[in-house]
Formats: sequence, structure tokens, C-alpha cells
Amino acid sequence: MTDALKRLSDEGVAIWLDDLSRKRITSGNLAELIDQQHVVGVTTNPSIFQKAISSGDGYEQQLADLAARKVTVDEAVRMITTADVRDAADILRPVFDATGGQDGRVSIEVDPRLAHNTEATIAEAKQLAWLVDRPNTLIKIPATKAGLPAITEVIGLGISVNVTLIFSLERYRAVMDAYLSGLEKAKERGLDLSKIQSVASFFVSRVDTEIDKRIDALGTDEAKAARGKAGVANARLAYQAYEEVFSSERWLALDKAQAHKQRPLWASTGVKDPAYKDTLYVVDLVAPNTVNTMPEATLEATEDHGEISGNTIAGTYEQARAELDAVEKLGISYDDVVQLLEDEGVDKFATSWNDLLKSTEAELQRLAPSEG
Repeated sequence: MTDALKRLSDEGVAIWLDDLSRKRITSGNLAELIDQQHVVGVTTNPSIFQKAISSGDGYEQQLADLAARKVTVDEAVRMITTADVRDAADILRPVFDATGGQDGRVSIEVDPRLAHNTEATIAEAKQLAWLVDRPNTLIKIPATKAGLPAITEVIGLGISVNVTLIFSLERYRAVMDAYLSGLEKAKERGLDLSKIQSVASFFVSRVDTEIDKRIDALGTDEAKAARGKAGVANARLAYQAYEEVFSSERWLALDKAQAHKQRPLWASTGVKDPAYKDTLYVVDLVAPNTVNTMPEATLEATEDHGEISGNTIAGTYEQARAELDAVEKLGISYDDVVQLLEDEGVDKFATSWNDLLKSTEAELQRLAPSEG
């Protein structure tokens, strides 16, 4: 058996699982993935929690207790989600210790309905860090325009952050700038920069899904030749931007103060189009000091038949730029695509959160003790 996941790890790619549920925690499955499949982190989002909690598996007793206490539905959801994140963080703690705090991380997202409210996002991030109370937590903040100053402030308070919903190269540069500004604030406040970690979640498959849809609408052979290339090209150019920013004079001053680079994290790596190989967004994005957060199906596909052949990003920047330019030449606006994806991403997570609130409220009402 070729151990593709081990080879991927050896290339400097941290393998994180893009899923969490109470059943995964209590069954020992998460511990097994860490032990046997090189998983060194976990990411969650509102859609993942909505799916886990609405399945009901393992949540009944806590829901009954919360119903008996007559807590609000918002409080119930936070008690349930932070309990899962806390337990997952404890399972990953040995990885956190072994990697000096780089991996062994569990991400939890601020309420997605706050995506356009800077102050509320900062307050929620502080509250989540306090509620989970584990050093190996990452608070997820979306890379909206309102999210950028929140990222700076939260990093400046010494709270580690996973910046999510990044689609464009311009916004990614703004995210790195917000991170460096946060580190500078933390340094001014006398905080230990070596304790602060961050990843920047750059979304991949959704870029192809949207651009391919527009290519298919054009229907020409020239257009079809550009299918399935933009997602990887966009991510590779993001890595080029990462290399530039984290070799700058500004970064070197923070590096001397023991700061950590903000690693690019490849998100949305499950392949949506069956015409593409199911390991596309793993094998084509191998480079040092990156994270790939995979749904379990992608993790298993990579383990089964992923061909890991060293760094697949180095030396590709010119080609990647040409591939994005080819899409523009077809009359498909990159700026329009990435803005749409950000808007849709925020809306999707807010919808999932509202669905989660509704299903939790129904459970609380069902389990509420009868009066008397």
C-alpha cells in the first residue's frame, strides 16, 4: 500500500478534516483518523453543525437538559457546538503539543449573521474563545470587508484565527495585511507572538463550479478548453502572494519577534464535477506550509489513489496567470465571480445557521418537561 497521506504530510501539507459531529467524537472515529490517517486538525462551519445536530445522534441528553433549563435557542446552539469543539480540541491536544501549537487545531465560526458587523464579530470571537477555553482553538472570521478589521483586532488580542470565505487574490492580500497588523498590535501590547497562529482559508472548488457554469453557457470549444482550471490556478497564485508577503521586510520584523506565518489553507476541496479526478484539489495543490481541509470522502480518495509527487505549485505561476487570463478573455469577469461567491458563501452559512436554530428550537420544544 502506498501511503499517500503520509507523503502529503511529508511534503509539508497539514491534513485537516472538514467535518465534526458528536458521534465522530464519542465513537473514537476522530481519534482513529488522527492515529491512522495523518489528520492533524478539524474545521467546522455552520453547515457541518446543522447536519450533525439535525441528525440528532448523541445530542438528545444535552438537548433535554437545556430544555429543562429553558435556555434560549441561541444559547442552546452555542452550548452544543462549543461542547463538540472542546471535546475535539482535547482529542487533538497531543498533536498540538507535538507540533508546538501549529496543528492539533479545531476551528469554530462566529455567528455568520454577523459577517457585515465588525464590532459584533470581535465580541463574538472573544466570547467563543472564552467559552471553548482551549489553547488549540481557532476562531473563524469571514474575510468580508467588515471582517478584515475584526481579524486585526482579534489577532491583536492574542486570539488565534482561521480566516474563512476567501475567494479573490486581492482579498487574500488584504487578509494577510490584516493578520500582520494584528500581530503588530499584539506586539505593542506586549503579548507573546509565538502563541498566536492563523490560517487563511482560500476556497477552491466553488471557483470552478461558478466559472464552469459560465463557460458551459458560452458553449464554444474555446470556452470548454478552460473548464476546470481556474480553481487550482487561483489557489496557486494565492500561494505566490503568500510567498511574497511572508518574505517582506514587514514580515521579517515580526519573524524576529517569534511570530508565525499565516498558512494558506485550501478549503472547499471536495470535487463537485464528476468529470474531474476526485483528488484534484489535493494533488494539484501540494506545497510546504499549507493546510488542506478535506471532507472525509476526499480524505479516503486521496488515501486510496492520490498520486503525491512532490511540490505541484512551484514553477506554475506563469501558467496559472495565463489560465485566469484565458477565462477573462472569454468575457467572464473574475471580479464578478469572486464577489458573487463571497456573497453566496455568507448567505449559505447564514441559512444553515438559521436552519440549525429552527431544528434545535423544535427539539427543545419536543423535549421540554411538561408543566406541573
